[in-house]
Amino acid sequence: MTTFHVPDMSCGHCKASITETLTNAGAEKLAFDMEARTVDVLGLSPEEVIEKLDQIGFPAEQK
Repeated sequence: MTTFHVPDMSCGHCKASITETLTNAGAEKLAFDMEARTVDVLGLSPEEVIEKLDQIGFPAEQK
């Protein structure tokens, strides 16, 4: 799994949007830490994750 910092992720709606987007893109597993504003992603390349999150307004960086 690869960890990404998503500073604008702050609520359940954010989590739901990210989950839907990354799952539809082919992510196999997601794990969220809302307090740290991170998401662990399995099944997508770091570039794919960053691109998909940017498309829905959640700039992210790989940790």
